[in-house]
This record gives sequence, C-alpha cells and structure tokens, in this order.
Amino acid sequence: MRPTFLFFALILLCINIGFAQDAKKDEDAFFIRKIYDQALTDGQSYKWLTHLTTGIGGRLAGSPQAAAAVEYTKQMLDTLGLDTVWLQPCMAPHWIRGEKEQVRIVNSNKMGTVELDALALGNSVGTGKYGITAEVIEVRSLDELEKLGRAKVEGKIVFFNRPMDPTQIRTFRAYGGAVDQRGVGPSRAGKLGAVAALVRSMTTRHDDVPHTGGTFYEEGTTKIPGVAISTNAANLLSRLLEEEPVRVFVRTTCKMFEPKLTYNVIGEIKGSEKPDEIIVVGGHLDSWDVGQGAHDDGSGCVQSMDVMYHLKQLNYRPKRTIRCVLFMNEENGLAGGRAYADESNKKGEFHMAAIESDSGGFSPRGFSADAEAEVFNEKYRKATSWLPLLEPYGLHFSKGGSGADISPLKSQKGLLFGLRPDSQRYFDYHHTHIDKIDAVNQRELELGAAAMTSLIYLLDKYGL
Repeated sequence: MRPTFLFFALILLCINIGFAQDAKKDEDAFFIRKIYDQALTDGQSYKWLTHLTTGIGGRLAGSPQAAAAVEYTKQMLDTLGLDTVWLQPCMAPHWIRGEKEQVRIVNSNKMGTVELDALALGNSVGTGKYGITAEVIEVRSLDELEKLGRAKVEGKIVFFNRPMDPTQIRTFRAYGGAVDQRGVGPSRAGKLGAVAALVRSMTTRHDDVPHTGGTFYEEGTTKIPGVAISTNAANLLSRLLEEEPVRVFVRTTCKMFEPKLTYNVIGEIKGSEKPDEIIVVGGHLDSWDVGQGAHDDGSGCVQSMDVMYHLKQLNYRPKRTIRCVLFMNEENGLAGGRAYADESNKKGEFHMAAIESDSGGFSPRGFSADAEAEVFNEKYRKATSWLPLLEPYGLHFSKGGSGADISPLKSQKGLLFGLRPDSQRYFDYHHTHIDKIDAVNQRELELGAAAMTSLIYLLDKYGL
C-alpha cells in the first residue's frame, strides 16, 4: 500500500507544481499585457522626445544644448516619483564644428568645379583659414592605404571609399564592416604624410546627405582634417578618378578645446528585497550637432525614462534596484559610460543586468545579449526561457553586442542587453541633419519602451 500511496502523492505533487507554474505564467502574461496597454495609451516618450529635439536640438557633449538636455531630463525624472534622481559628473571632449564645410572638385577637365556635400568628422582638426587643395588618391581599405606607402600618399588627400555591404541583412554588421575607415582612416593617412582625408558616408542609401561621426587620432600620428562626403558625392568622385587626376579643395574650421565638465543623468527606484542587485536601462543623451539627434539617441533616452514612468504608473514595486541612466558623450569619447562604470566599481556595485537602447526608435524586434564568457551561457539560457512571454509581441533574443555605454559594466559579470529595433532605415538618418523628430514614429517608439519595460519586469522578478 505504501508504494502505491507514494506514487499517487508524487503525481499529485507534480500536478500541483504544474498548476502553480501555469498560474505564474498567466500572471506574467497579464502583467506584460498591462505594460503594453499602458505604453500605447499613456506613453510619455514622444512628448519628451519632441522637446528634446525641437526645443533643444543637437546635443554634442560640451555644448549649451547638451547642458540644457541634462537639466530638462533631470527635471522630467524628478516628476516621476522615483526614490532618487541625481547628476553624475564626467569630463568630456569639447569639439566645435565651426563654419560650414567647403569641399569641392576644382578645375576638372571634364566637369570644372563641383561642390560636394560634406561634414567634418567629429574630433577632427580643421584645415586652417585658407583651406587645403591637393590631388586625391582613392583607397578601399586601411590595408590598401598601408600598401601604397608614404611615397604615393604624401601630400595627397586620401579618399576612403569602401561602401557598407548592402548584402548584410543586419545593417549594423554592414556598418561595422566599413566604419574603421572613418574611425582611424584620417589618423593612418596622416601617418603616411597625407594632408587631409575624405571618407564615404556610412549608409547604404545613395543620396546627397553627408554623415558625420567620430574620428580618433592614434598616439604619435600627425593630425590631419577628416571630412565625410555623401554617397552620391563619393560615387561621382570615384567615377571621375577613373578618367583623370582630380584635385579637391577642403576648408574646415573645426577645433578641439579643453575637456569640459558635463553630467550623466540618473534616476533610481530602490529594490525592496535585493537592493544591491542593480538593473540599468539607458541611452546616451548627447548627439551630433547636426540634426536633432532624434533616433540617435534621443529615442533611447526617452524610452528609458518611459520604463520608469510605466513601472510607477502600474504601481510596480521592484525587488531589485531599477536605475535609468542617460549617458553623456557616447558619440565622441564615451566619457559618461566610463565614468559610470568607474564609480560603480569603486562602490563595489553589482549590475545584474543592463539594457541600452541606441539603435533608433523603430519597431522593436528583440534584444541582443552579451556577457563575460564564463557566465554568459547560464544567464542567457535563463533569459531565453522567457521567450514564450515576449514572442507574442514580435520579440526574440540573439547573441552578441549590447551598447557602447553599458559595455564597461561587463566586468561585473552581469548580462548586458541591447534593444534591437528594425534597422533597415536607421543608417539613412544616423549622424545626419535629417535625424529629426519627424523621422520617428510615435507608436514604434512606444513599442520599444514597452519591450524594455517587459524585460525589466522579468529580470527583476526572476533574476538571473
């Protein structure tokens, strides 16, 4: 009799566990539905983004607009009823673009003088008051430049013309495969005696819109001006170089000044049970000075603020500490991300997880994840167990990458996520004067905030 009794008791126990698990899943599904209903009927992100873009504008670190953005977002976080809101100081590069760039083909036998749409690269030195005129030499890679050597490069303007690969379905991979020529191209060209560098804009679209972005000079190299030209301008210049030698005039007045004090903006809800386990959600508050920084990364900032708003509106009291961080100086230095991680490490904090939104305000498709190799598999497996709750909203998980600002937290051995929206149009706007509020769809923006709030809820409730 006893074995029979134990057998039936075990069956009943399994049934009860199954019922409990189903009830918990139902509870989670209902709460995530509430999150989406809240986000799509009472989201604040688009309203905040409208002021951040049209009321303040481009927010390059060190600028008055960046300072205004710090003050505005702090005030908005102060209205949400968070436990604490504060500013975290950091020293950021202070670069100013100066007068409108002039780049033109001069005295071409075939075309005469032709103006090229251009933007100086961030952190670049200027040409000086009178500009530079020199013969252009075209390369497709840093390796090709090195093979040419000083004898063929010295005194020339190096034209980096490697397009983003249009066959890459994930456009961030295409960007990663081409952006080295912008990041260090001018520095490598200067090392070989070039007088300036032109760089094809980082987009798959063929248009007259130049894309700026950061360039960085390697130690011990000669600093030369770096300028991005539009894809149409790059195609024209390349075709002309096939037929005749081409000389180009470049004039920029950009300049780097002494580093300037600026701030990360931070708001926090303290955990009720495990306050020492921190979950961060954030984006970067700075943007380039051209355009309004709507997709890059005003969207990520207001979505992160909206996460905090939704949790408060739903009367959710987290077990773990939820922290919204709006980082400064991602675009041309990462000062904010480094300052945040340094301070966190000094305090001995543990970030169980972090989510960054820095891929635009388009319709969310899921999250990518990254962590130290020794902890990744276990933590990622736990996160993917929540897919049945997220898949109804079109969300998935993928391995690899999170966000530049949260990447310095990787050493704390938590799991880092990046919100991954549909990326097909992102690089049409990235780092351009057309990255404005009218390029952002309100519903898509709100769906991204809902996606991040849902993942924060699951991370907080179940941990990793």
